[in-house]
Amino acid sequence: MFSKSVLNIDPAAEAARLSDFIREMVFKNFKRKGAVIGLSGGIDSAVVAELCVRALGKERVLGLFLPEKESNPISLQYAQKHAAKMGIEAVKVDITEYLECLRVYDRRNAVIKSMLPEFDGSWKFHITLPQDLLDKDRLNYHSIVAEDKDGVRQQKRISGSDWLAISACQNMKQRSRMMQMYYYAEKNNYIVAGTTNTPELLQGFYVKYGDGGVDIEPIAHLYKAQVYQLARHLGVVEEIIQRSPSPDTYSLPVTDKEFYFCMDYEILDLLLYAYANKVPIEEVERETGLKREQIGRAFRDFEAKERATWHLRQLPPSPLRD
Repeated sequence: MFSKSVLNIDPAAEAARLSDFIREMVFKNFKRKGAVIGLSGGIDSAVVAELCVRALGKERVLGLFLPEKESNPISLQYAQKHAAKMGIEAVKVDITEYLECLRVYDRRNAVIKSMLPEFDGSWKFHITLPQDLLDKDRLNYHSIVAEDKDGVRQQKRISGSDWLAISACQNMKQRSRMMQMYYYAEKNNYIVAGTTNTPELLQGFYVKYGDGGVDIEPIAHLYKAQVYQLARHLGVVEEIIQRSPSPDTYSLPVTDKEFYFCMDYEILDLLLYAYANKVPIEEVERETGLKREQIGRAFRDFEAKERATWHLRQLPPSPLRD
């Protein structure tokens, strides 16, 4: 029977099972000495780091802080506090200079300036999708929210070509981070541990050869609610547990909801579980309190994102040999 309790797990048993998985992958399958984990100051990386410590011992886990000039400063503070709590070695690598060499900021800002001529380096910005997904049928168009140095904001809809150009630049941040993670992993004969959860996996909310380019994905089978259950069991610092999930790649803070999913994780988890497991619509209505047309809109959005990101979940296509 479908209900909110369908996402409840035994966190102690799950933590033990995942620790065994990590240990077997690192020592037996990969034949490596430990694991590198990028500590973002978010819930997913915190949980994976805790699991790695349990599986391998804190002396075999290396944390990486990978900020850049547009990162939210609180991300580094929370990541450092959690690394200290776990007692692991951690290294800070500011990737700003790498991004500047690749002209990431210049290329992206030129696109924004073509839309907002007054935009300059003192402004902050983020990208959002319309937040009325459950209320009416609409297109998934992107908008830029830009804030000047006086805190005055303006919002403008972005064309498809401008969104692609901005996204291409922003994704270079994740790919630059992954290069650093593999440098430290290969230097130490470690694996790179990923942090993708089920909603991100099913909906393609990660970057190909960026945060999706890892050796293992210990929590890819867990919905966000289940990640939080594990976090509390594992003793993740409270500031991270209370923080709103965010991609943290824009200079103006933006949540996962505003940027991609268009609904809170509490309802997203249930609807996505129902969609993935083909739960009868009557049961979804009863448990969520949503109307049939609202659920239909959510399911159509899930299907569209799943279809658009299919390639992220497969090896690169290759012709079969005769």
